[in-house]
Amino acid sequence: MILTFASYNIHKAIGNDMRRDPARIIAVLREIDADIIALQEADLRIGQRASVLPRALIDDTDWKIVPVATRPRSIGWHGNAILVRRAIEVLNAQAVHLPSLEPRGAVRTDLSVAGSHIRVFGAHLDLSGLRRRAQIKAILGANDALPANYPAVIMGDFNQWGLHTGAMQEFGPAWQSLPLGKSFPSRQPLACLDRIVASAEWRCSASGVHHSAAAAQASDHLPVLAQLHLPI
Repeated sequence: MILTFASYNIHKAIGNDMRRDPARIIAVLREIDADIIALQEADLRIGQRASVLPRALIDDTDWKIVPVATRPRSIGWHGNAILVRRAIEVLNAQAVHLPSLEPRGAVRTDLSVAGSHIRVFGAHLDLSGLRRRAQIKAILGANDALPANYPAVIMGDFNQWGLHTGAMQEFGPAWQSLPLGKSFPSRQPLACLDRIVASAEWRCSASGVHHSAAAAQASDHLPVLAQLHLPI
């Protein structure tokens, strides 16, 4: 089983020209063509927290929305959403509460793919280093507390500049932080804020940052992606 995972902070669909254009985000997602996608800033922060990606646009793609939202017009929790291929079975999904001073959170889903069960977390972590460490601990604790132990992938905008320092030190030997590259800001990337971390069972055959003319314009972050497989 080989799957492509991607994480993308879509900046509420506001591009570098300061225009909100959901169709551009969908175009970038089609370029990536990943099997499982974690989105950040997918909902508005005010009012009913409505999705910035109309459901009609998503319905016209190869993906479906994992039901993690707690509001009817949202597709995510604190802006975190997960899209998966329509053939992938969603076993369960939930919001994960994180310790935070900012409106941050994470989401989690267990999936069935070709007879295998896997777990995916999507997250948008705090700007504060101390809070980030506590948030990663909370995600790892949420994973450990679940009755089933599935191969897992944690991805999102970690707001972490150091590759292996700070909050990343919370990941022990059971986790591997994948080499991706600089993803922020999208026009001239300087920082590796967007991360994909996989449990030890996974093997990575390719990983990196998705650079394209559309991606450089659609959001202030570039998408990151990794091709992972589970050895027999």
